[in-house]
Amino acid sequence: MRSRARHAVLAVTGAALAGAPLALTAPAHAAGPPGTINVHRGGPARSLPFTARRDGEAVISFTASAPGVSWVREGAESAVVSIAVDGSHVTDLVVPSSDPVPRSLGLGHVGKGRHKVTLRFAKGSAPAARRVTLRRTAVRMPEADALALRHAPVVVGRTGWPFGDPYQNATTDTPLLAWHETRPATAPGHKIIEYSVVWSNEDGGTDTPALMARWGRTTDIEWIYRVEVDASGRRVDGTAVYQAPMHLTLKFTGRYEGDHPVLQTCTQNNNMCDVVSPDPPLRFLLDATGTRPDGRAREAVMDREPWTYRIAAQEMVREKKIENPSDPATREVGDQRTYLFVEFAKATGAATGSGSVPGVALGVRLRSDPSRLYRSDHDEPTWSIDRDGAVATTVELPEGTKISDIAGIEALRRPTGTGDNGAPATVTSINRGFFLGDSFLPQPSAVEWKGSVTLTQANPSAVLWRP
Repeated sequence: MRSRARHAVLAVTGAALAGAPLALTAPAHAAGPPGTINVHRGGPARSLPFTARRDGEAVISFTASAPGVSWVREGAESAVVSIAVDGSHVTDLVVPSSDPVPRSLGLGHVGKGRHKVTLRFAKGSAPAARRVTLRRTAVRMPEADALALRHAPVVVGRTGWPFGDPYQNATTDTPLLAWHETRPATAPGHKIIEYSVVWSNEDGGTDTPALMARWGRTTDIEWIYRVEVDASGRRVDGTAVYQAPMHLTLKFTGRYEGDHPVLQTCTQNNNMCDVVSPDPPLRFLLDATGTRPDGRAREAVMDREPWTYRIAAQEMVREKKIENPSDPATREVGDQRTYLFVEFAKATGAATGSGSVPGVALGVRLRSDPSRLYRSDHDEPTWSIDRDGAVATTVELPEGTKISDIAGIEALRRPTGTGDNGAPATVTSINRGFFLGDSFLPQPSAVEWKGSVTLTQANPSAVLWRP
């Protein structure tokens, strides 16, 4: 029974299954191969009975696809499935692709005993969406990540109440992924858990060219909720905070569902409110059991889920935010398949004078014309990166450029504003570098470097990598 160390297994109609998380078999009225569930527009809801062997947090996972759906086309953006447990609406699933994509969602707290998951084709689905197919459906109750699941926030969809579109997250800025990070609290045995979400884009806030230069993607990534828990996993009163409009950190005073705080996306740049609009139709309880790898940028969570890059690129095309034809000489965002996506690590030393802090940009030279330097910041000082640690950026290159065409990658020190405070900037690694393929999915990383290069006022640039 090795699996009991990893999962408390849920059993369909009480039948025991040892050795793996349970694959829930579709009921007989759901047409398709064993383990496949089809949810049709205008059709009946599909139900999945299960038995929980203990109290705790449950997660449902599957591979989801919707024939005829594509996030890149107006009128075909997504299909929406509403998911309930024992008759209570728990979460929604936005399916933005006709290609199968692995997804995982929280089902909230369930008590020991029998339960029923209900899946229904929901309003907000695009006109072209007719069916959602879920394959390899499985429910589990993770033990190792139970604490992170227990306190994960419910994110209510952006409605623009009272006059906005209550289903807008089915076509724009949709939540894609969630994860958590933990660190010790001051009190012995206590922990602080922080939750973050990746959205497909942000309709407000940082403009698209600056997102590519300063963050290395067009998704929006935000921490949304943070809480301290004691040694038994209980929430410590007064410690819960959230990221509010204007990126303020405010105490959470909203309502909980069990230990799940209920927040709402309430701004165009995906900040949260703890007061929820009346009767919002969409809500998302994303599986937050994952975490960020040590020493990596937040974008590493996207690297593990490559489909997120495709959704981000498709949203840019549909919303007409892409320059056509692409031109690396301009600051407008071009076809994302022409960009080198790079993650590198840096640290800034002590200032020696007054003025602005230095940022670091990356430059790429090509074998065909090594005299020309393509810069990640497009020569805009505020687009260089002044935060430290592992960071991500992109460099726009001519269409058709491959890794084998690159002569070298350079680090470029540049003050971000008026004056220069003289602080050195040290680059210590390139963690990955890749292009997107024809279908906007990341190709294998082909760039990696470790070392130590210090950039100063006297020596503001250095070559980091050559093939």
